[in-house]
Amino acid sequence: MGTPWRTALLACCLAVLAGCVASGGTGKQTPAPVGAPVPAGTDGITGAVVQLQAYRDGKLDELARSAHPLAVVDLARDASASYFSADEIGRLKRSGKTVLAYFEIGALEWFRPDYPGLRERHPGLFLQEWAEWPGEYFVRYWEERWWREAVRPRVDRALAAGFDGVYLDAVVAYEEIAQDRVPGLTTGERGALMAGLIRRISAYAKRAEPDFLVFPQNAPELRHHPGYVDAVDGIGIEELFYRATDLPCDLDYCAPNLRETRALRRAGKTVIAIDYAIRPENIADACRRYREEGFAGYVTVRDLDVVSPPCP
Repeated sequence: MGTPWRTALLACCLAVLAGCVASGGTGKQTPAPVGAPVPAGTDGITGAVVQLQAYRDGKLDELARSAHPLAVVDLARDASASYFSADEIGRLKRSGKTVLAYFEIGALEWFRPDYPGLRERHPGLFLQEWAEWPGEYFVRYWEERWWREAVRPRVDRALAAGFDGVYLDAVVAYEEIAQDRVPGLTTGERGALMAGLIRRISAYAKRAEPDFLVFPQNAPELRHHPGYVDAVDGIGIEELFYRATDLPCDLDYCAPNLRETRALRRAGKTVIAIDYAIRPENIADACRRYREEGFAGYVTVRDLDVVSPPCP
């Protein structure tokens, strides 16, 4: 989401890229069947809640009281050095929820607890600042040191805390990084490297916990990379129908994102759709479309700092 809130060798990933199927197609799309099978561990998930900051009293009690069957929370409490404990995540899970740990894999924000050390030890990992999110920096996510010192420790922490899975953001970094910062890599090659990182996360986590869930955020077109669909259990996707805030999604990326997301749903993957609206008529419209598409949807505010009600 890019909100303030790996790594196979390049040669191997480029070989993977060569086998990718280019996305395409135009015209009216057929919604995925509502009854399409879903991965083990996500049965019955028809809605979700995503809260990444402003937890009341620093606790998860409000989330636990909500009626949402799945919750996405930050791995770190309000992104500080205080991480949610296994006891806290256990209580949230006992409320009947599947719980995913949110963190970024293609960028890093200045306020994250691991930022100072990584920046000091590995300044070469960092690329340009993300213009849309000041204080957030793209990284060379394909490098082994990024996996070793940033990604793997986060996956380990999510496993140790008892999360049911991970929710991986800043996946779109592969196409947002300025070409002049990585002149040796095309956008397509960077996409192959991102797909490779997500496959690596999945393989690593599922070796430790076979039912561990892996949900990338956005970039549904990565499904064209070999092995990607099998590696993920679902996808989180923003602004399929309403972008921030209450604006119909009619930009260039909207129709392709919906087309690719429908393909993932037809493949049996759970879709967590997040739209940004506060007008009752827009909320009702988004919820209606989730039902038609067979998506687990959530309509909320852009800051992701409240627990909005579930769709009826």
